[in-house]
Amino acid sequence: MRIPRHTSPRSARSGPLSRRRLLQGSAALAAGAAGAGTLASCGSARARPGATEIDYWLWDALQLPAYSAAIDLFMEQNPDVYVRITQLGWDDYWTKLTASFVGEAGPDAFADHLARFPEFVRLGVISPLDGLGPLDEIPPERFQEGLQELWTGEDGHRYGLPKDYDTIAIMYDQKMLEEEGLTPEDLEDLDWNPEDGGTFEQMLARLSLDENGVRGDEEGFDPTRVARYGMAADPGIDYTGQTSWSPFALSTGWTFTDEETWGRQFNYDDDRFSATMDWYFGLVDKGFFPPFGEFGDSSPTQTQVQSGTAALAVAGSWMITTFANMEGMELGITDLPAGPVGHPVSMFNGLGDSISVQSDHKDEAARLIAFLASDEAQRVIGERAPFFPSTDAGTEAAVDSYAGDGLDVTAFTDRVDNDETGLYPLVENSASIESIMQTAFDQCWMRQIDGADFVSFNDRVNALFE
Repeated sequence: MRIPRHTSPRSARSGPLSRRRLLQGSAALAAGAAGAGTLASCGSARARPGATEIDYWLWDALQLPAYSAAIDLFMEQNPDVYVRITQLGWDDYWTKLTASFVGEAGPDAFADHLARFPEFVRLGVISPLDGLGPLDEIPPERFQEGLQELWTGEDGHRYGLPKDYDTIAIMYDQKMLEEEGLTPEDLEDLDWNPEDGGTFEQMLARLSLDENGVRGDEEGFDPTRVARYGMAADPGIDYTGQTSWSPFALSTGWTFTDEETWGRQFNYDDDRFSATMDWYFGLVDKGFFPPFGEFGDSSPTQTQVQSGTAALAVAGSWMITTFANMEGMELGITDLPAGPVGHPVSMFNGLGDSISVQSDHKDEAARLIAFLASDEAQRVIGERAPFFPSTDAGTEAAVDSYAGDGLDVTAFTDRVDNDETGLYPLVENSASIESIMQTAFDQCWMRQIDGADFVSFNDRVNALFE
């Protein structure tokens, strides 16, 4: 799961699907530190006399049952350690967590996100995992390829142990598709390009419907009075575009930065990116994509699909369970369209478990997160998880669990198996980058600027690294 993993944050990997808010000012957080003592905790076991007590925090309520089961198993096997689990919603989580660091009252171990960890490293509030007993015995190859690299700092130290991963696919209501005289096979093997949108745009046109019942590929379609858009829109589209524009930009061969991780030059001035922005937001003018502000936080993509106001949703794997549980919907999942590189490309993101530098029990915290990465725990988590755990064993358990519910999730896992992914942009200055770029994306969505106008914003972003 997935930025903003899994409102259901992960991911994305629940509130708005994009995990956009970054660290608050230290003063404001310190003022809120008092509230950290009021967190609601859960756990099914009681501490044994003499056991060392540690705290583990996470934000995703959908992940809580899986991690509670795995942590109960850990405590059975490690009776000298008692783990208190605390779960908070996405916004409260980061506010309380950062406040707890300021107040030196943070958890021993916690679920971390790639958008946050560079700042935590800079502030010196999370501990390198190197040298912490059982963690040194876990090689990067244990996890899906590239995950451990995402949690390795510029100094070469590991600051997070991969928990899970997320990718992107397309979700839809099979009943809607049937009513339109189409089959799931009609959504397979679509292609996309920034010039004419390829067969993917043709499908968006076919599925768009105006208030007079005219389809987007028919004469007389009114793009200003749309009853159903071909593609749903995240309420907020940010600088990573994880569940919006990124699959299209990445499938041109474009990359976010000059390096896979810890890049110092962004590429929002690349012609491939500009062309993708012109195509993506140009769908607004055609009536195939909602205008800016059409849907707010109370109408995320799953609600748009459920209500019939949008046909297809580009969504993260952390949202599978949320979509599947939408009343009146029969969830269908299909691949992203193949881009100019010849195949689909999904952003590849992953959450990690980090340890607070303030913890007095780093060894016990290390034992916990090492156990959570074991095959035994990964299977327990995968069987219950609304996401894909970070190892093969965990992923296989999750895929089997989804299959038992009648869901084929290979549109998500194939991207990893086929090496058709692009890494989440792991960089410093993420909060400042977001502040600069948000204006550009909003203005392009409002049709006030074009893709070429991103060059000036890119210059401001790259100046942050000088």
